[in-house]
Amino acid sequence: MASTLASAGSRLSAPAKVPSFRLLWLGQSLSLLGDGFSYIAFSWITLSLTQSTLTLGYVLAFQAVPRALLTMVGGSLSDTWSSRTLMTLSSWARAVLMGGVGLIGMSGTLTVPILCCAAAAFGAVDAFFQPARASILPSVVDKELLAPANALLAVGTKVSSILGPAVGGMVVALSDAPVAFLVDGVCFALCGLCVSRIRTVPREAGEPAESADGGDAAAAPEAGDSLLTRMRAGLRYALEDPRIRSILVVDTVMTFCYAGTFTVGFATLAKVDLHGGSVTLGLLNGALAGGAMLGTLVGGSLSGLPRVGLLIAALAGWLAVGMGVLGLVDTTVAAFVTVLVMGFGIGFQGVFGLSWIQRNIDPSVLSRVISIDMVLGYAMAPVSLILCGALAQQGSGPMFAVSGAVLALTAVGVLSSRAVRGMR
Repeated sequence: MASTLASAGSRLSAPAKVPSFRLLWLGQSLSLLGDGFSYIAFSWITLSLTQSTLTLGYVLAFQAVPRALLTMVGGSLSDTWSSRTLMTLSSWARAVLMGGVGLIGMSGTLTVPILCCAAAAFGAVDAFFQPARASILPSVVDKELLAPANALLAVGTKVSSILGPAVGGMVVALSDAPVAFLVDGVCFALCGLCVSRIRTVPREAGEPAESADGGDAAAAPEAGDSLLTRMRAGLRYALEDPRIRSILVVDTVMTFCYAGTFTVGFATLAKVDLHGGSVTLGLLNGALAGGAMLGTLVGGSLSGLPRVGLLIAALAGWLAVGMGVLGLVDTTVAAFVTVLVMGFGIGFQGVFGLSWIQRNIDPSVLSRVISIDMVLGYAMAPVSLILCGALAQQGSGPMFAVSGAVLALTAVGVLSSRAVRGMR
């Protein structure tokens, strides 16, 4: 038993021995920390200026819409240029932007139109960072280390997503919102410095990936093609391979089931069904994050290449059962344990799903495929929130039941595809 645990720990820590991976991990963590800071800073200073939650919604929308619209552009440029270059330039641009907003805020001349413009610029620049962040890993570590490397990056993501808003709130409480913008700018500047020092292995496109139906996947576009042509080629590449197409569909369905049920649903469950308060809601969210982190670490420590298609189906079925249980529980302890177990499944499968994408998709089109997945998630999240909000008016039971049914159908659909079942 001791030797098994030592072997698992050694495998999980192996990517950390690569200097460029350590820089990537630190840079990504700083970027996500900065994202948390920016959310708190934008929210607090908008409410301080206007006392209007509607205006806050406008400011946050100004940030979200450009990010969603430009993510595929960012993915296409990442496949054309260097992912490291895009991440570096995006980080330094966000540093300058946040620093500028902080200085304007400290001068007392910050207005809502300036905040909206800054939020839009931030979202636009961030759209070039995200696809590059997800696609750079295969050029930093060997393929054998992708799973543990993704696990370590995911843990850093979870920790930063918790610390960012928390520390940002403390900075605002102890000083002022403009200071949070300045600290935010420092985080992004340090992120750019870390990423710029990464030494990557040149990504060379190999043979065109063989599609599961025996044909050839769409060939990678020529370097001289226009941006729109490259975006279309990336979309064609993804849709012509049934395995990639299935992953995109499953990820979109998962987003539909996550976004609403893990926000509106948890809030309704905590307040209405469990008759609790903000502490109960915090426990549910903590259980989800903690379970996901534990599942990520366990998945990253395992050796071998499991059948990813079967894992995807198992996760959908796992979550379907969890949704059904959440619709019936009447105690906080039962809800906490159920969410913890669901989070474990999400974290465990996520390591292998992303590693499969990074390992099997032609490097010349990888960022575009990842950006398509991101855009579908951005589009589905508000739909899920609205529908779950409507269903939750009748209580959390119907909402969890609908999500569970969708997940169960997804599991059946995955299992019905021989190509997806055989994915490793």
